[in-house]
Amino acid sequence: MHYVDEGPKDGKVILMMHGEPSWSYLYRFMIPICAAAGHRVIAPDLIGFGKSDKPTKMEDYSYQQHMQWMQSFIDELNLKDITLVCQDWGSLLGLRLAAENASRFSAIAIGNGMLPTGEESKIPKAFKIWQNFARYSPWFPIARIVESGCFKKLSKDERKAYDAPFPNKKFKAGARAFPRLVPTTPDNPATMANKAAWKVLEKWDKPFLTLFSNGDPITRGLDKKIRERVPGCQGQPHQTLKGGHFLQEDAGFEMAQAVNELVARL
Repeated sequence: MHYVDEGPKDGKVILMMHGEPSWSYLYRFMIPICAAAGHRVIAPDLIGFGKSDKPTKMEDYSYQQHMQWMQSFIDELNLKDITLVCQDWGSLLGLRLAAENASRFSAIAIGNGMLPTGEESKIPKAFKIWQNFARYSPWFPIARIVESGCFKKLSKDERKAYDAPFPNKKFKAGARAFPRLVPTTPDNPATMANKAAWKVLEKWDKPFLTLFSNGDPITRGLDKKIRERVPGCQGQPHQTLKGGHFLQEDAGFEMAQAVNELVARL
């Protein structure tokens, strides 16, 4: 597993977790701002993404396998006093990770993400379309997918950076697998573990900040549901930032500032 590790090694740890179909490059605007504030910023590339190893069969990927990979990662680096920053699949993995290792985590900042259990009353139509596209489309252009989730237009170099980890279609197995691994039914293999994580989060009294955007049709409104369920959200300066699904691209500076302020309050 490849990861970025910037800032002083004795600084407070900020763990930035990306989602689908991006990699740690997504946090390139935020990492230097948080590191300059004296924090140790760690941004891993999930297995199947970025510069990390990429098993080439979709069956090689499961929710639980990703959890085991990330658990091994924080154990190997012996990370403690962590502020989690997560978005998209970074939330599905990161919130579980925090709930299952609560003593290692001091705060959470979530943007455009959730921890679904498969028991939600309504799955957004946009997400169902995305699931089918990832599974059946012969065309799966990573950079175009990222750009479609941004307000801004990516530069040529930025598009190249998002495409670079996937030189041909066999390396896209992890990216194609993620949408189908999201729990959307109560019988999903991850449902029980996610429900157990929610029992922890519903008692979570450490700082929990929502930094959602105003332009994401898939996660719109989920920030309110999180604030209603997690005690640690009370009294926090939650924000709605201007941007699309990948708000790190559209509002990276604002998001980084909010994270620095969150860590300063600890």
